[in-house]
Amino acid sequence: MTRSFLTSAATFTALAIFTIGAAAQNIAIVNGKAVPKARLTALASQLERSGKPVGPETEQQLREEVIAREIFMQEAQKRGMEANDEFKMQMELARQSLLIRELFSDFQKNNPVTDELAKTTFDKYMATMGGGKEYRSRHILVEKEEQAKAIIASLKKGGKFEDIAKKQSKDPGSGANGGDLEWANPSSFVKEFSDAMVALKKGQFTDAPVKSQFGFHVIRLDDVRDMQLPKFEEVKPQIVQQLQQEKLLEFQQTLRQQAKIE
Repeated sequence: MTRSFLTSAATFTALAIFTIGAAAQNIAIVNGKAVPKARLTALASQLERSGKPVGPETEQQLREEVIAREIFMQEAQKRGMEANDEFKMQMELARQSLLIRELFSDFQKNNPVTDELAKTTFDKYMATMGGGKEYRSRHILVEKEEQAKAIIASLKKGGKFEDIAKKQSKDPGSGANGGDLEWANPSSFVKEFSDAMVALKKGQFTDAPVKSQFGFHVIRLDDVRDMQLPKFEEVKPQIVQQLQQEKLLEFQQTLRQQAKIE
């Protein structure tokens, strides 16, 4: 009798431990079906990867989301929606997307962009930039040459460039700012404009209208400086991202070339 009791007690204790352990793996039981904690962990990981912290309050919201999904999923299953051909196709497309995403993620993980490659790419880019100049200029853009000549005459009489630009320039971007084009490399402008701009001395404006595809310009040069080149650490994230995309594109193209398509 004592042995039977001890055996029953041991069995009960083992069952209780198993039940507690199983409960620790689940966040709820919905209509008799366990909802695994792994679903909550997966959702939390998605949020964290997107840069959103997961605190106790957020975790509780995620728990309610997981439970709600289970309830809705069970109802859909009851209605036989899993057998729907459209649903099956959508599931297949989703499966493909997830697998492809994992493939690309695995490739990038195993083929990282090294600091050395990023620095070499940066140095090559800087070499193409050279030690050029940047120009701070203003312009007034009008449709007709006569208008530009009248503006130049007004400037020679003491008219204020900024005020005339605000009133008469048809370039809405710079006109509102008194014709200011900010710091820029000459290559940023059409040739007719840049040639006329670099020929000016600081503070000087063109004494004849400059014709381009946009109309007629009156240009004033405000200042010149050596080109402000970025430092490696400032642009490293963008370089790494670009190189990652190039590596991934090359990987995709290689797979397509190796595939036998009939």
